[in-house]
Amino acid sequence: MYRIKIAIVDDHKMVSKALEDMIAANPKYEVVYNCSNGDEFIESLNERMVDPDVVLMDINMPFRNGIETTAWLQSKKPQVKVIALTMEDNENTIIKMMRAGAKGYLLKDMSPDLLFEAVETVYSKGIFYTDFLTQRLMKVKNDEDNVRNIMADLKEKEKEFLKLACTENTYKEIADIMCMSPKTIDGYRDSVFLKLDVKSRVGLVLFVLKHNII
Repeated sequence: MYRIKIAIVDDHKMVSKALEDMIAANPKYEVVYNCSNGDEFIESLNERMVDPDVVLMDINMPFRNGIETTAWLQSKKPQVKVIALTMEDNENTIIKMMRAGAKGYLLKDMSPDLLFEAVETVYSKGIFYTDFLTQRLMKVKNDEDNVRNIMADLKEKEKEFLKLACTENTYKEIADIMCMSPKTIDGYRDSVFLKLDVKSRVGLVLFVLKHNII
């Protein structure tokens, strides 16, 4: 019987050892690597030339993190499937990991049954979405659609004001740069604040940074 080859890449030794013991106890699986960071994992891959079928990948690790390591695998060994295994449920982190090439995303407090289900599904079908992941991805999509609609609603002068408002220029200096009166700039400011649903220049800058608009 073929055993699914699994790699564990996690800098938390107790977590990775517990995972290895749990997986090794199941005759359907074989742990072929247990590494503490991406650099160690890639070095081991190059030395042993044994590719795992599925990698359980932590995200926050020293030297080379999970996102960077997953992107490397996607480029060099796309047949190797990655499941993110982490404590992070931040939407931005999830999106970065999925865009890097991860085929699933599990929180470390998941049940053993869910872990094995994810491994089996990713190995056989290529992707595994939990309700948690689906909800987070839907939220991100809705947020992106909302931002896209907001930006489409901004007039060209409002977009120009938005970029200048994210600099150190004062409103008076922005008025000079845009060759407009301070009163007109105040109008653009109020309009942009309303459309972005922010109440201050700091809120405007945070909105721009969060959604990577500029």
